[in-house]
Amino acid sequence: MNRKLLLCGAALGLWMSAAATLPAVPALAADHAAQGAPQDDDGKSSLAPFDFTPRQKISDGIVTVRGQKIAYQAVAGTLIVHPRDWDDAAPEKKGKPGDQPVAAMFYVAYFKKNVAPAARPITFVYNGGPGSATVWLHMGAFGPRRIVTADDTHTPAAPYKLVDNDDSLLDVTDLVFIDAPGTGFGRIGGKDKEKSFYGTDPDAWAFTDFIAQFLGRYHRYNAPKYLFGESYGTTRSAIVANMLKQDKEIDLNGVMLLSQILDYDNNIDRAEANPSVDQPYILALPSYAATAWYHRKLPHQQADLKTFLHEVEHFALSDYAGALQDGTAITDQRLNEIAARLHDYTGLPVDYIKRANLRVNGGEFEKTLMADEDADTGRLDSRFSGASIDPLSQHPFYDPMDSAMGSAYLSAFNDYARDVLHYGGDSPTGAYEEYKASAHSIGKWSFTHEQPGIPHSNRGLPNVLPDLAMAMKENPMLKVQLNQGYFDLGTPYFEGVYEMRHLPIPRKLAGNIEIHQYMSGHMVYAHAPALKELHDNAADFIRRTDNLPH
Repeated sequence: MNRKLLLCGAALGLWMSAAATLPAVPALAADHAAQGAPQDDDGKSSLAPFDFTPRQKISDGIVTVRGQKIAYQAVAGTLIVHPRDWDDAAPEKKGKPGDQPVAAMFYVAYFKKNVAPAARPITFVYNGGPGSATVWLHMGAFGPRRIVTADDTHTPAAPYKLVDNDDSLLDVTDLVFIDAPGTGFGRIGGKDKEKSFYGTDPDAWAFTDFIAQFLGRYHRYNAPKYLFGESYGTTRSAIVANMLKQDKEIDLNGVMLLSQILDYDNNIDRAEANPSVDQPYILALPSYAATAWYHRKLPHQQADLKTFLHEVEHFALSDYAGALQDGTAITDQRLNEIAARLHDYTGLPVDYIKRANLRVNGGEFEKTLMADEDADTGRLDSRFSGASIDPLSQHPFYDPMDSAMGSAYLSAFNDYARDVLHYGGDSPTGAYEEYKASAHSIGKWSFTHEQPGIPHSNRGLPNVLPDLAMAMKENPMLKVQLNQGYFDLGTPYFEGVYEMRHLPIPRKLAGNIEIHQYMSGHMVYAHAPALKELHDNAADFIRRTDNLPH
């Protein structure tokens, strides 16, 4: 199958434009100049390369999921959002409309046909970054079409294979894949546009505004509602879940988290920059052990991974934590004992561990584990490995997993968007429309976050545990599902477990949280068997919490 999806024969019949025949989806107005379309001094639209008005393209499709044939309507488009202090009744108070910060956020929504809106759950899905599009979850996990990639090695170059997705969540919920501001076919504009959208709290507000607006436009306020965020998307979900409650009076049925990081002080990537805080090393150790187990680098290879990791988790929280707390007061005998145990659990040389003062950060581990093969392990999925750019460097120069899969995802989606969704090929200005997988905003991103109920609590690194806790305490029926891959060095699985155990909630609410782990990495769905488990767990979670008769 080539990159054009080969929509011929029977497959071609599944995809037809339906804009003229589908009254279920409301048409979006085109008169949004007052909401931020760039304008000249005389009030006329300028010749800007991007038109900040809502857009939509509608098409039809059919997919079979677990033997169930599902006819659906797909809507690809943009909605317009503004910063939190935007006054839609008096936008002129901020100056000329063309100067106002504005974001056109791109989305693709899939609605099952012939179902009453209130009788069908709806799930808002997004990746993280921050500043990432949602092409990964869309084309790799839950969309009706899925890209096929190699399991733990580099996927060969085009042509790539796109298949009907038997693991799409369309069997239980409508889906809305949202691209972050500045990504996908969306753009940001106006004065101070980056400050207005590239930050932890501004980004969360943009998603909150988008979701509330979407619910109104598509008449879904009375439907069961869910969030599904991956990576930084879990950080976002914690804030959005609380913002929806506090600012919009919207209760969610559930929040699904994939590859969680809610407290950035637990980040293992540059833990050495936060001396006296040893927690990242403790929480990353089980993922180091899983990686060494996968690559058979352990001095005493064990047969069962889960049994092995249970042992490592206990060591991490007990002997290892105690040794790190001793700091320079640790005895030589204790130092040698712990270094030897770390060698048994990670495969790293004892002398290297001792020179690292028992503290090896993520990049150092990825660089050292397979150094004897001149190879680096993946960060997001440590099942992957790749040739070392510089064998003498302290950290890898690239992520073998990201390099192995990126081309397949972006190539497939670019053709899918234009050929199937009919979006991206006819810009109102006639300009070529690039699908941006990233806003490249990480260097401009403000990570400061004001925690709920704690004024002036802005911190250099976000800790959004209080946000999720507030959402759960104000909505005690809110359920949370955490999904994690054992081979994730970007957001180690034990870090997520630790954070869930330390949410500031009453113990009785801890029963609202469930945790699932998979034989995969950060993008759990990159491993086909894990994707099937992920679908089944998420589908079961929705069925149990949607409050609908079954």
